[in-house]
Amino acid sequence: MEYVGILFRITGGLCLFLYGMKVMSDGIQQAAGDRLQRALNFMTKNRFIGVLTGAAVTTIIQSSSATTVMVVSFVNAGLLTLTQSIGVIMGANIGTTTTAWVVSLIGFKIDIAAIALPAVGVGFIMGAIKWKHRDLGMVFLGFGFIFLGLQFLTGALPAVDPESLSFIQKISGLGFVSVFIAVAVSTVVTLLMHSSAGTVTLIITLAFGQVINFEMAAAMILGANIGTTIDAILAAIGTKTAARQTALVHVFFNVAGSIVALVFFRPLLLLVDSITPGSSGGPNIASHLAMFHTVFNVFCTLVFLPFVHQFAALVSFIIKEKPGQEPKTRQPYKLEYSSGAIQNSPELNILRAQKEIRDMAGIASSMFAQASSALSSLRQAEDRKAVVNALITDLQEKEETADEMREELTRFLIECTRQQLSRHSDQKVSMLLRIIADLEDMTDDCYSISLILERSVKKDLIFKEKEMAALAPYVGLVEEFLDFVGKQLGSRITLKQILYARGLESRIDKSRDKLRKMGRKRIEAGENVKTELLFIDLVKRIEKLGDWCSNISEVLAKTG
Repeated sequence: MEYVGILFRITGGLCLFLYGMKVMSDGIQQAAGDRLQRALNFMTKNRFIGVLTGAAVTTIIQSSSATTVMVVSFVNAGLLTLTQSIGVIMGANIGTTTTAWVVSLIGFKIDIAAIALPAVGVGFIMGAIKWKHRDLGMVFLGFGFIFLGLQFLTGALPAVDPESLSFIQKISGLGFVSVFIAVAVSTVVTLLMHSSAGTVTLIITLAFGQVINFEMAAAMILGANIGTTIDAILAAIGTKTAARQTALVHVFFNVAGSIVALVFFRPLLLLVDSITPGSSGGPNIASHLAMFHTVFNVFCTLVFLPFVHQFAALVSFIIKEKPGQEPKTRQPYKLEYSSGAIQNSPELNILRAQKEIRDMAGIASSMFAQASSALSSLRQAEDRKAVVNALITDLQEKEETADEMREELTRFLIECTRQQLSRHSDQKVSMLLRIIADLEDMTDDCYSISLILERSVKKDLIFKEKEMAALAPYVGLVEEFLDFVGKQLGSRITLKQILYARGLESRIDKSRDKLRKMGRKRIEAGENVKTELLFIDLVKRIEKLGDWCSNISEVLAKTG
């Protein structure tokens, strides 16, 4: 029964450690807003910056699993390419080594309770107070739980009688067979725990308690490196081809790296012993294992970094895009919310929604471009009815897609609000919902323009060249505004850009008034009343697009 109690204390300490990791990671992600996710998107210009980005983000959020799941999601959403993601994944493996260093340098050398309990107290108070920095309270709370869990782990092991664990010593004495056993056991444990950081912490604790030796502990670290790939695999289920390829890159990189490390296992251990102070068999074993973890991941990155494109080509060959699978009929638009125990970051889902909103803006812009092109070419067209019918068919399909996008994106963002959002993210969701509504109204007006053109063809009310010449600059202003809004979506616009947007809106309104006045004067001059009223209606519809663009610009000014 004594050893059952010890097992429960070790399990409880480990679970408290893992819970602290999750709380701290979630708190950091919420406190940082979407800046960490943006870093993964904008700091991947080349493979070297990608490695630095992956290492930095993982060091901050203390979870390589969270980083790799983020990367898979970003690739699935089209925010990152497969090649860009590889460097970030390599960097994430380096960044996760900081956990081992924290455990080895702090966990066994100072009074943990002196850090843990004040951190829990401060974190709880900060989290309970409704103020803008309450997310930092979660960071402190998670930090405290991490070290409380570590204290339980270290406190449980001194009671273990080494003689009662003689079977472990027998396994350790099987030479290289014991190394393979250690890798296999650690892989399975990490697969079950979904945390290489937790496994490595447990390994270092067992080694510090002299339950396992340095060689076996180092081999188990390699197994943890393999087991951690389960998160990327699960995150890629049901995703696009590129996302599944990214998950496979993570598997290949970690497995291949562990195989290379096993080939050079003895020299790698000697290298670690030579650059780390103290003996690997004494109280310094924790720092030796942290150094092994770091050297191993840095070594693998240096070996495989030059072959990023070859990695991409290999996984693209294994997981191929299936040709001829495009559906012949339009499929309903769907956007599934990603959640689960592995990685439930509503901020990440908000970023996915922003990508889809940019696509929706692209649909609106393309609809207006098609309508304006048909408008300018209608007078010279031999078969005007065919031109208008083709335009209506195409725009109606796009308008239906926009309707579906509004419904799905609205549902998706409301699902985000049901999670624990930061104040900044909650405000952003409200802003995005307004933008979605404006974009959908924009597509309605574009479709209405095509119906106006249909009426003009059916009733043979074709606008004259003079009217078309007057419309051209007006249409150009709206196209310019649409292009501006499309480029600014997803970012906070500057004061200069706000003034530019307001200037465009003012010019569009003045042009609208001028064109309406022109239409009324032509009616007074005896021109065809139906044609001129249709012209005024067209001017009104085009101007509404400028209003929606102006609304979106004002929303973007408040979003950041």
